[in-house]
Amino acid sequence: MICNSCIRSVIVRAGNVVIFAKRRVQLSNTHKSLHAGVGINYTWNCEFRRSFKMMVDSGSTAKRGPLVDMLPEKEDDGGYVSGGWKSEDGKLSCGYSSFRGKRATMEDFYDIKNSKIDGQAVCMFGIFDGHGGSRAAEYLKEHLFENLLKHPKFMTDTKLAISETYQQTDVDFLESERDTYRDDGSTASTAVLVGNHLYVANVGDSRTVISKAGKAIPLSEDHKPNRSDERKRIENAGGVVMWAGTWRVGGVLAMSRAFGNRMLKQFVVAEPEIQDQEIDGEFELLVLASDGLWDVVPNDDAVALARTEEEPETAARKLTEAAFTRGSADNITCIVVRFHHDNADAAEPQHD
Repeated sequence: MICNSCIRSVIVRAGNVVIFAKRRVQLSNTHKSLHAGVGINYTWNCEFRRSFKMMVDSGSTAKRGPLVDMLPEKEDDGGYVSGGWKSEDGKLSCGYSSFRGKRATMEDFYDIKNSKIDGQAVCMFGIFDGHGGSRAAEYLKEHLFENLLKHPKFMTDTKLAISETYQQTDVDFLESERDTYRDDGSTASTAVLVGNHLYVANVGDSRTVISKAGKAIPLSEDHKPNRSDERKRIENAGGVVMWAGTWRVGGVLAMSRAFGNRMLKQFVVAEPEIQDQEIDGEFELLVLASDGLWDVVPNDDAVALARTEEEPETAARKLTEAAFTRGSADNITCIVVRFHHDNADAAEPQHD
C-alpha cells in the first residue's frame, strides 16, 4: 500500500517535469521562429582567404611532425566560407563548406588537421554542430583533435584513444563551464585516417557517409532518442523519452548523445560509436556533414552530387547549396574527402 502523501509527491514531481518540458519546448519554438523570421542575403563569394597555423604538440614521446590546421581567416558577410587542401603525396584531397543559412547565428564548427607520426600520415576531419549556443562546438574545434593526439595509445589502439578522448573532452568542457549559466551542447562526427586505416566516430545527429564503388554507405548512425537501443539506455538510467514535436530526452533534447548538456548529462552521454575500415581502391570519397545537410539531402543524393565534381571543395559547396535550395532552415556545414588511388600508385617507388 502507498500512502496518500507519497502519491501526491509523485504527482507533483511528474507535473513539474511536464511543465518544465513544455516551457523548454515553447522557448525552443520561439527561438526557431525568430531564426526563420530573419532575412539573409544569400550571396556566393568565390574569394576567400586562408591561413595556415603550425602547432606542435610536445606532450607525446612519439616522433611527430607539425600539426597543420588549415582554416579560413574569417567569414564573409553572408556567413559562407569554403576552402580546400591536398596532401603532398597526392593521395588525398578535401574541401569544406560552411553556411549560416536561415539561422540568425552560426553554431556549426569544423576542423581539418594533418600531421605525421612515426613516419605515418595522420589526417583528421570533424563536424561539430552546436545547440543552445556555440560554445560547446567551438570548444571541440579547439581541443578535441589536439587531445586525441596526446593520448598515449593513439597509434597503438586508436579506437580506445578516440573513445576515451571524446569522453574526457566532454568532462573537460563541463568543468570549464561550471561557473556559467550556459548549458549548450554539441554533436561531433569525426573521421581519423591513420595511413590507410579509417576510424569514424560519432556523437549526436551529424553524420559521415562514404562512397564505395559508387554506393553510399553510412559510417555512423544518428543518435536519436527513439532509436530502440538509445531509448532503452536512457530509460535504464532513469530518464524518459517524450514526444514534443519530435522525440526528445526529457521532452527537451532531440538527440540522445551529445557533448555538454549538463542538466541532462546522466542520460545524454558523449560516448562515441566508432567504425573502422581499411581504405582500398573502391573507396572514392567521404562526406561529413551537420544535420542541416542530412535533414534534406539523403545519403544517396549526397554521394551522387559529390561524385559529379572532381574537386572536393566544389563538391562541398555544391552540397551546401543543394541543402539550402531544398529548404534547410539550419546551419549547413560539410566536408568532402576524396581518395586518389591512381596518384597513390604513382607515388610508390619504382623498382627494377
